[in-house]
Amino acid sequence: MTLMKRLGAEFIGTFWLVFGGCGSAIFAAGLEGVGIGYLGVALAFGLTVLTMVYAVGGISGGHFNPAVSFGLWAGGRFSGKDLLPYIAAQVIGAIVAAAALYYIASGNSDYTGGLASNGYGDHSPQGYGYMSGLVAEIVLTFIFLFVILGATDKRAPKGFAGIAIGLTLTLIHLISIPITNTSVNPARSTGPALLEGGIALNQLWFFWVMPIIGAILAGVVYKWFESGKEEETE
Repeated sequence: MTLMKRLGAEFIGTFWLVFGGCGSAIFAAGLEGVGIGYLGVALAFGLTVLTMVYAVGGISGGHFNPAVSFGLWAGGRFSGKDLLPYIAAQVIGAIVAAAALYYIASGNSDYTGGLASNGYGDHSPQGYGYMSGLVAEIVLTFIFLFVILGATDKRAPKGFAGIAIGLTLTLIHLISIPITNTSVNPARSTGPALLEGGIALNQLWFFWVMPIIGAILAGVVYKWFESGKEEETE
């Protein structure tokens, strides 16, 4: 596939992840009698990734997340020359999705301006502080990338990667929605923060740095495991 086609797939996949995941939190989770709560939002994020992995994963690799691109690069699965273009496509997709959500939500007179942005401290859903958010975002992104690398390993069973990745992202959200509203994805954090502004935008750097640290660590660690496999087969 040409680079432009791959970037288009990343744009669409990231758009759907943000629109579907954050949209479920904005429009459904808070409705009395219809509220889907943390479980529903977590499932929404997991399903968006699962569906897009199967829909366009064969075109672009199905990253939809700058941290995933960094992790795959660190693990030797992705070319560094495509890193910045992929991240740009992902961020633009997230911003367009957030803008669409804002436009829809603002049609309701009761809308207060929230777009399911990420945060710690005063902006944490349940008041978790900086260090709680730091550990959660690094550890959970590490696990997410480790699962992605393992599920897409040439030795892994074929055809099940999307299921493993989607279910892992669901569990990640169940764990960390109360802590940071779950990022593990800098693009997902960027779209809502840019439109919300204020504390969400002030804390945005955190949701770039911590997920990328976790992702790169996972790439390095999994690459070590892969080198061990090669030594065993020699």
